[in-house]
Formats: sequence, C-alpha cells, structure tokens
Amino acid sequence: MAASSKTTSKAASKKAPAKRAAKATAKAPAKKGAKVPAARAAAQKEREAKAKAAAKATAAKEREARARAAQKEREAKAKAAAAAQAKAAREREAKARAAQKEREAKAKAAAAAKAKAAREREAKARAAQKEREAKAKAAARAREVARKAREKAAVEAKRQREIEAKKKSVEAERLRKLREIERREAEERKRQERREAEERKRHEALERKMHSKPYAEDAPFLEELRTLLGETRAATMHQIDIAESEANEMLVDRERLEYDDEDGTGAASDIQRDQLKEFAVTLRTKVDEIDVALARVADGSYGRCDGCYEPISQARLRAQLPVFTCVSCRATV
Repeated sequence: MAASSKTTSKAASKKAPAKRAAKATAKAPAKKGAKVPAARAAAQKEREAKAKAAAKATAAKEREARARAAQKEREAKAKAAAAAQAKAAREREAKARAAQKEREAKAKAAAAAKAKAAREREAKARAAQKEREAKAKAAARAREVARKAREKAAVEAKRQREIEAKKKSVEAERLRKLREIERREAEERKRQERREAEERKRHEALERKMHSKPYAEDAPFLEELRTLLGETRAATMHQIDIAESEANEMLVDRERLEYDDEDGTGAASDIQRDQLKEFAVTLRTKVDEIDVALARVADGSYGRCDGCYEPISQARLRAQLPVFTCVSCRATV
C-alpha cells in the first residue's frame, strides 16, 4: 500500500507541470498567424495523451503491487498451515512411538518375569528330584548292607570276629591314609600360599619398577637431559633439511641436465637421491624418539629401561640421545 501511494503521488506531481504548461500555452498571445494556435493545440493534446498513459501505467502498477501482496499473504498462510499440520503429525508420531516403546517394555518385563518363574520352578524340581534320588540310593544301600550282614551272620558266624578285626584294621588304615592325605594337602596349600605370596611380591616389585621415576628427584640432571635432547633435536632437524634440500637439488639437476644413461650417471644420481631420502626418514624417526624422550623427561620417567625397568646409567643417558634401554637389555636384542 505504501508503494502504491508513492506511485500515485509521483503521477500527480508529473501531471501538475503538464497542466501548468497547458494553461500557460493557452494564455500566451498568438504572434505568428493562425498556424501557431494549431501547433499549440496539437502539443497540448500530445501532453494530455502522455499524462493519461502515465496515469494508466501508474494504476496498473498499483494493481500489480496489490496482487503480489495478496499472493504473498496467501502463500504465507498456506506455509503456516502446512507447518502446523507437519508439527501435529510429528507430535502424533512421537506419541505413537512412546506408546509402542511402553508396550514393548511391559511385554519384555512380563516375559522376563515368566522366564524367571519358570527357571525357579525348574530349579526347585531339579532339587526335589536330586533329593529323592539321594534318599532312594541311601535306602538301597542300607537294604543291601542289611542283606549282606544277615547273610554273613547266617553263613559265617564263626568268622564274625575276624571280619570285625579286619574291618577295624582297614578303617585304621583308611584313617591313617586320610590323615596323610590331609597332611600333604596342608603342606601343598602352604607351598601354594608361599608361591602366591612370592608371585605377588614379584608382581608388585615389577609394577613399582614399571612406574618408577629413577631421576625424578634429580631436577638438575633432568634439566641437563632436556637441554641435550633439545640441542640434538635441533641438529637432527637441520640435518633433515640439508638432506631433503640436496635430494631436491639433485632432482632439479636431473630434470634440467641431460645425463648420459649409457655410462650410468643418471642411475647413480637416482640411487644417491634415494639414499638421501632414506636418511631423512631415519632422521625423522630419531626426531620422534627425541619427542618421546622429552615427554618422559617432563613427567620424570625418562631414564627407566623399557626392557627390565631398571634405571639406566647417567653416563649412557648423556652419551646416547635418546636411549630407552640399558646396556644388558640392548645386548639381548
């Protein structure tokens, strides 16, 4: 609506000069015969036609602007309605999922309760069956013993005392063997306890060694090692730069110059460049090891052998940078 009012005001401002010009033309006196009024009338008609065309164009633009505004309003209402429908659908779907999850949870709980009850019933049934079988076996053994005793009493009445004496001797031997077995088991338990205690002590000692910090209290020595490692790292990085620079220069020379492949000059250059690259890779591995050593210096664990976890001598730590094993462990590798 604001755009249409601006357009109307512009059209009105355009019409006002045209009307003033027409009035001025009508009031001006005729100076050069009858042809001048006719020309003025034609000009006046032309100006009026232009003013009418401008007014029509302005009205058309206003209608078009109102139509676009109405279209935008309808589109906005349609989008809002679609968004509301989508939101309602999502809410219904969320409620349905929640209800489904609740039903599934209840079903799982009921199934678990049924399974638990079934297991309990089965366990009770097995226990009752075992008890019945034990009682039946005991009763059968008792009946068999009674039968044999009656038979022996009837058939071997004379040898009853000998049998009793033999039984006593057998029982005494059994008791003796039982006591011997118990004694041996007690000794074996003691030996096992001693072995377990020794194993625990060994394991605890190993754990202490694995987490030991041999030079944590010697701050000046660790600072000295940090300085030496830093200097070694800087020198190694410088060597890497030199090796890679020489290899790159050889590659540039290889591309720029024409080597005589018959005498093997090009092949020799390639071999030397590969050697420089391998040397640079080896130096980078050393830089990585130096970084690990610096990290261990920071937490105080540098100087502990990775093989036996014993302290590495200060002389070896100063002489070889970096070093992670003692002389003995290094010799066994």
